[in-house]
Amino acid sequence: MTFPDITADLTRRMPELRGRLAANVALADITWFRAGGPAQVLFTPADEADLAYFLKHKPSDLPVFVIGLGSNLLVRDGGVPGIVIRLGRGFAEIKVEPNHRLRAGTACPDVKVARAAADAGIVGLAFYRGIPGSIGGALRMNAGAHGSETKDVLIEARAVDPKGNIHVLSLTDMGFTYRHSAIPADWIFTEATYQGTPGNPADILRDMEAVAAYREQNQPIKERTGGSTFKNPPGHSAWKLIDDAGCRGFRVGGAQVSEKHCNFLINTEGASGEDIERLGETVRARVKAKAGVTLEWEIIRLGRPLDGRPVGEALAETAASCPISFPPPRRARSVTSPC
Repeated sequence: MTFPDITADLTRRMPELRGRLAANVALADITWFRAGGPAQVLFTPADEADLAYFLKHKPSDLPVFVIGLGSNLLVRDGGVPGIVIRLGRGFAEIKVEPNHRLRAGTACPDVKVARAAADAGIVGLAFYRGIPGSIGGALRMNAGAHGSETKDVLIEARAVDPKGNIHVLSLTDMGFTYRHSAIPADWIFTEATYQGTPGNPADILRDMEAVAAYREQNQPIKERTGGSTFKNPPGHSAWKLIDDAGCRGFRVGGAQVSEKHCNFLINTEGASGEDIERLGETVRARVKAKAGVTLEWEIIRLGRPLDGRPVGEALAETAASCPISFPPPRRARSVTSPC
């Protein structure tokens, strides 16, 4: 499907805009799941000032969404009306500062920030080696791994609000809780400053190698996946609840629950956005029925379904009505559901 092309109107409205506007961009090409529909307009701002100018002058009724590297993002098949903002090179600089501080643009991949800190002998950011995605997403969800979280090292962040105002936010301002920031969802993070402690680069790199080895052994990092699908409920591990509900290896269309790690969904055979979301919603329904626990999505679902198609929890009802087959133990592939 395609949306009306509004890029010419936006260009006329904002003559000083320096970033790039593109119509009907296939988001499946730039998201890790490789599924879903197009963005009506994809805007790549030149820098923070350009982003602020755009937000200040865009039509007030035009919805805006921001994406990072597309790692923890599921785009629905009907695409995303309005503007999708993707931060690029103007937000990808990393600076090592005095007193073991590091400043990074929010388009920087987490792993590059971890490596820069290690090279500079800064202890505290090695856990980012185990988190797919960019710094913007890490700020939004207080990303963490291996016992550390963003809140443990962040001292300051910058963001632009929907009216184009630039804000400097302290750690207290961020209001971090588990996989959550209190900053309004329509503010766009542009930069983060971290405080570490001094350390030996070789020792830090060894810690990072251990994180990388753990991920490779325990997570399907070479698959088309969106990372951890559901948040860990209080007192529970999401993967264990999913496994206990009998969902390891369960498939819907071209989407499958990973057999290596049950909290990862993977696109195995050209899955649609609906396949992946239906799989996730059916997993949620089965866990609720088995354990009485409601899993909360960690992956962001963006956009709208194709016309007339169900969305959200209604998808679980569709899949749950079909007979489901599972793979025998230790098989690499599962039997496909007839749904």
